Amino acid sequence: MALVVQDRTFLDALSDEARKDLLRIGVERTFRADEHLLREQDASSHVLVLLEGWAVVSTATDRSSARLILALRRRGEVVGEMAALGGIRRSASVTALGPVRTLVVPGARFRAFAGRDPQVSALLMAQLVSRLRTADEERRTLASLTVLQRVARRLLELADLQGAPSAPTATRRAGRTEDAYPVLAQFAQHDLADAVGATREAVAKSLRLLRTAGVVRTRPRRIELVDHDALRLLAAGGNIGF
Repeated sequence: MALVVQDRTFLDALSDEARKDLLRIGVERTFRADEHLLREQDASSHVLVLLEGWAVVSTATDRSSARLILALRRRGEVVGEMAALGGIRRSASVTALGPVRTLVVPGARFRAFAGRDPQVSALLMAQLVSRLRTADEERRTLASLTVLQRVARRLLELADLQGAPSAPTATRRAGRTEDAYPVLAQFAQHDLADAVGATREAVAKSLRLLRTAGVVRTRPRRIELVDHDALRLLAAGGNIGF
C-alpha cells in the first residue's frame, strides 16, 4: 500500500543535458495550497514537472462530492504526461498539497522532447509501468484490508514520507517537558478518508478507536502518531485489545 512510487524521480533520472533541455522548453508557475494543477476530464495537454512541494492525484467517486486519492507526487515528478502523449482527456485531478512550484511544458513541446531522446522515452515507459504496478497494489489493498488496517498503514506511510521519527522527542514548553510526537499536519481527517477509499464516518470511527487506545492524537488538520508499534501491529492485521 503506497501513495508514492519510491523510484528515482523523472527529473533526477535525466541526464544533465536532457534536464537543461527540459527546463528551456517550459515556464515556471506556482500554485497555492489546495489549488488545482490539473482537472479530471479537462481537454488540456500540457505537462507539469514539480520543482518544489507535493501534489495530490485524485479521482471523483460515486459518492457525492467525494474523491479517491490515488497518489502523491513529489519534487522531480511529472504529471499530466498521459494527456500529452496519448491525446486523451485528463484521467485524474492534481491538487497542490501546500505551496507548489512547477515547470509547465506545452504538450507538443514535451512530445518532441521525449521523441528525440531514447533515454527520455525509456524513463517515461518505466515511470508508467511503476505507477501501474502501484495502482494494482492499491486495488488489492482496498479489496482485502479493513478500514482500520488501511488507516494504520496510511498513517505510517505518511509519517515516513514526512521524515517523522518513530519515537517521541522531549521538548520544553511553558517551563515543563512534553513529548513531541510525529505530526501529520497537512492531512485532515477527510483527506485520510479519501486516501484509504473509505467514508469519512468509517475513518472517524477508526480514529476514535486509535485515540481511545492512546495510539494517536487528533486536532483540526493535525494527527499526532503516539505509538508506531501499535500502528504496525494493526496494519499487519493484529489486535491491540479494542
